[in-house]
Amino acid sequence: MSAPRSLAFAITGLHKRFDGVPALRDVSFTVPAGTTTALVGPPGSGKTTLVRVLAGLLAPDSGTAAVGGPGSKARPGKRSVGVVLQPRGLHPGRTVRGESRVWAAAAGVSDERAAAVLAFTGLEPVADLRVGALSPGLASRLALAVALLDDPPLLLLDDPLAGLDGAERDWLFELLRGHTRRGGTTLFTAQSLAAALPVADQLVVLGAGTVVFEGSPRRLRRGHPDRLIVGASSPIALATVLAARGFTDAVMRADGRLAVAEASRTEIEDAARAAKVHLTDLVPEPVHPDRVLATLTDSAAPVPQIPYGGSR
Repeated sequence: MSAPRSLAFAITGLHKRFDGVPALRDVSFTVPAGTTTALVGPPGSGKTTLVRVLAGLLAPDSGTAAVGGPGSKARPGKRSVGVVLQPRGLHPGRTVRGESRVWAAAAGVSDERAAAVLAFTGLEPVADLRVGALSPGLASRLALAVALLDDPPLLLLDDPLAGLDGAERDWLFELLRGHTRRGGTTLFTAQSLAAALPVADQLVVLGAGTVVFEGSPRRLRRGHPDRLIVGASSPIALATVLAARGFTDAVMRADGRLAVAEASRTEIEDAARAAKVHLTDLVPEPVHPDRVLATLTDSAAPVPQIPYGGSR
């Protein structure tokens, strides 16, 4: 039996209030080392508050937020966590190269390392531009470059997808996959479940400051499967045969059609023949991930706005 994977982040019973109003409520989850975890939720769900607690910028009222630990690959003399916050905290009047060198000096690394990271992140062509002139996507890329200066094993990224187009998202996802292949770990926040799924090994969904789902994308899909919408001359007879064959997740819709999960078109047609039922309609109804997100979080009220620009 393989040894259990060590933990990169461990959050236990975390509570945080602002002016007496809960922003985080009994938040607990773990992030295994060597994985990419997406912390997903709508605006006001508490994501940014949690990131700032993990980054040491906010103190929780109770509970613990541990970063690193045995197997986290933190190295003496180097930061174990690279952090990208929202807002990005970049100086608009400096050039991209100048900004990277300022942060390199603060991290105790050389200008050569700063130049190498700019090249690695594809920013060398814009190194002489002022930060204030960058597009939102390039500004996010520069913030990530700053976080990578000390080659940290753990990345903590708040809303890194903000302002990115499709090509920039693909570039970021490939960088994060490479980080994971080298044994690194990433925890990033996102407002869209659909946007986070292509790179996430694990999902943590926040609603109103509490965890409403934790698990793999596959587990989430099992709980919210795509369906086939079936019109039939006798939907009850069809549902009875489907249930006898193990397809018990069939829901009668208001229009009289069945919404059937897990069964294929062929399996539904075979069941209809066995039930002597005529099919009048059979239409796929894929479930969009952000519809699932809304289902998970709709009953949750937003957490309060906080001084640094809102709790995301």
